[in-house]
Amino acid sequence: MSFDAPQPAAPAFPLTTDRARPSGFDKLRANGIYGFDSRDIRSRPFTLLRAQILRIARARGWKIIGITSPTPQVGKSFVASNLAAALARTPDLHTYLFDFDLRRSTIARNFNLTGDVGVSHFLDGTISDLRQVAKSISEEQLTIFPSFPNAAASDELVGSARMDSLIAAMRALPEQTICLCDLPPVFANDDAVIVSQKIDAYLMIVEDGVTTKKQVRDSFRLLAPAPCIGTVLNRYDGGMMGDDYGYSYGQSKRYAGYYND
Repeated sequence: MSFDAPQPAAPAFPLTTDRARPSGFDKLRANGIYGFDSRDIRSRPFTLLRAQILRIARARGWKIIGITSPTPQVGKSFVASNLAAALARTPDLHTYLFDFDLRRSTIARNFNLTGDVGVSHFLDGTISDLRQVAKSISEEQLTIFPSFPNAAASDELVGSARMDSLIAAMRALPEQTICLCDLPPVFANDDAVIVSQKIDAYLMIVEDGVTTKKQVRDSFRLLAPAPCIGTVLNRYDGGMMGDDYGYSYGQSKRYAGYYND
């Protein structure tokens, strides 16, 4: 099993010239993917998050980071997609984004990807080489492994020997790589708990005014002893940054971040 060469991956959309580049990314902006364009002010939370994730991961030797939330619909996959896009702009770093939210996959939709087979079909043995489903973003150091509907039991797939071999292959990737894994919400099923014990750490996404303290505490308890690399407070409307930089998180009403370790 191998996926160590991003070059053969089919492009998610063509970006053949500098002139073509904006039109390609405009399609993703319509889906809320801003992380590729550092000139877009909406990318700022994700570039800041990128810096924090890389600082901690490199200091601790972590390569495989999961992204989860206590409950659905708090922006988990939105943050995962934008963080992957921001990481893809890091020089000398290749980012891999895996969709392990097998029951309600949204990564493919976020990046306008279509297909019939994905990560779950590798895990159930339908395909033997994960490069068959890999998608690259032209001129970006990002490879996406989306998932598509599958009738197989997701908990059996993520707990399988094939999942273990995939994690081992991630760890065998070159040093200048990072793997992001979009996981299901903690309380949706036990998939996030299973995967969290196989990876290096996880990022917790919570929504301002929606996620409760009890949900966060219980999520940490269920995922233990897996380490939490940080917490993102999504859709924060408290104005964390001053106007000196011409932008306040509170003005966005879509998202914002609070990072800790």
